[in-house]
Amino acid sequence: MKTLFKGGTIYDGTGARPYTGDVLIEDDRILKVGKNLRSKADKVIDLKGKQICPGLIDAHSHNDFFYDYEDAEKYYKPFIEQGITTQITGNCSFSPFGIDPDTPFRDKVGGGLFDAKAPCSFAEFKKRAEGNLFVNMVPLIGQGSVRAGMTGYDPAPYTPEQIEKELAHVREAMEGGAFGGSLGFMYEPDRYAQKDEIYAFAREIAKYDGIVTIHPRACSIVSADYPLITRKSHLEMGLDEAVEIMHETGCRMEYSHLIFTGQRSWKLLDKMLTTFYRERMKGNPIAFDNYAFHYGASVITVVFPEWYAQLSKEEAAKPANRKKLEMTILMYRKVLGIDWDDMVVAYISDEHPEYEGKTIPQCAAEEGLDNLDMYLKLVDLSDRAGSIYLGKYYNADIVRRLMNDELSVFMTDAWVEEKGLQNIAAFQTFPQFFLLAMKDGIPIQKVVRKMTGLTADRYQIPERGYLKPGYKADITVIDLDHMKVNEDKPDFRPEGIEYVYVNGQPVLEEGKYVGGKSGEVVLKPKK
Repeated sequence: MKTLFKGGTIYDGTGARPYTGDVLIEDDRILKVGKNLRSKADKVIDLKGKQICPGLIDAHSHNDFFYDYEDAEKYYKPFIEQGITTQITGNCSFSPFGIDPDTPFRDKVGGGLFDAKAPCSFAEFKKRAEGNLFVNMVPLIGQGSVRAGMTGYDPAPYTPEQIEKELAHVREAMEGGAFGGSLGFMYEPDRYAQKDEIYAFAREIAKYDGIVTIHPRACSIVSADYPLITRKSHLEMGLDEAVEIMHETGCRMEYSHLIFTGQRSWKLLDKMLTTFYRERMKGNPIAFDNYAFHYGASVITVVFPEWYAQLSKEEAAKPANRKKLEMTILMYRKVLGIDWDDMVVAYISDEHPEYEGKTIPQCAAEEGLDNLDMYLKLVDLSDRAGSIYLGKYYNADIVRRLMNDELSVFMTDAWVEEKGLQNIAAFQTFPQFFLLAMKDGIPIQKVVRKMTGLTADRYQIPERGYLKPGYKADITVIDLDHMKVNEDKPDFRPEGIEYVYVNGQPVLEEGKYVGGKSGEVVLKPKK
């Protein structure tokens, strides 16, 4: 079947100036791109006043954990409604494959964040995913999941024999078409990996010219993962570790979600960018991705000290320990530059939905408590497992500078939550990028390139990211004049996304979701 997209403004993914023209697709391929195409088509879509782009690529996703859920569609629909056709998955050290299916540690594979229904080999993942994907997936293998499948959360350093077993999983994935691997040093069990294991993992990826993505140990000026007193900020030290891994192993490196958590971290923007560009000047392949909004998902215990959690109720109630707790949390907040009203409750428990969507001060005012007592109550009610959205990841100037930066590509790093307040990034990120670009005078062709061709180039994704004859017919049509988001309603369905085609099949038409499992596992070509 031939479909002709007629008379739209073409943003082809190269960053070139747009022009008015047509795009003809046949089945799952782009047939022609140009002005005034005279080709016959089974279906003609008038795009006057609208913009046509390659299908948008989400550079950092975790949606590979939901493909085999019975209600899988709900996890992908909001991303399609943003215009996303392809997601790079397996980030932050987590993937649902690279694991022996009989592992006794199945519950550890997702690091407590995700539930892998059927952990398996990469070959089995491809088989199970075939015909069951709503978007395309570009898979990475997560070191943390491999490690969890082998030894759970055991912090013991790996022996050479264990490292070799880990590498066998990596080889199986890379030879099967994975695009690289991921590290996540804030999470169990990847935080326990020693240098010999980390370097072996990254070297194995580099053998296949794969990319390594890294969730660093720190995304703020200080953290719990480095000594309190250090020569550099912890944020800089996290990037230095990524650079060291790249130097030692020769891998291509993607620094995941460049954020500056807490107001005191914001001043580090120039230092961080200086490090990236210093490495690029040396010819080292490192770059980063970023969000559109100023906050992100976190845990209720973000400023809750571990020493206090270990106390008995009797010990915790003693005035001296209570005062020490108060001062410790105050120090955390002051050092980071985070206020109580930067914490918005996402989920506490099924029994307490009344707190969702409210800041700590709002909850405290309703219950006649001070902020600290309210916070401690929420920690207790959630059994230390509650989730929040934490503000001050960015400010408007940082987002604008990162959007303009030549090394940035765009991503969501979000997923649909089973319960509680949804993460706005899962629903509105890419439309927000378009709106910010129009507000700040950033050329739309530059934004589209970061969402398409530049991301495809960075990850070496074949036949996607550009409107070119012979490429896969992943198409996103937008209407910039009617683009709309709603930051007060996180799960708001954005307006201005008109058509989305995945491998030539419509999954959104005239702004309405129509669905369909036309996605596929994209495989890295062998050289």
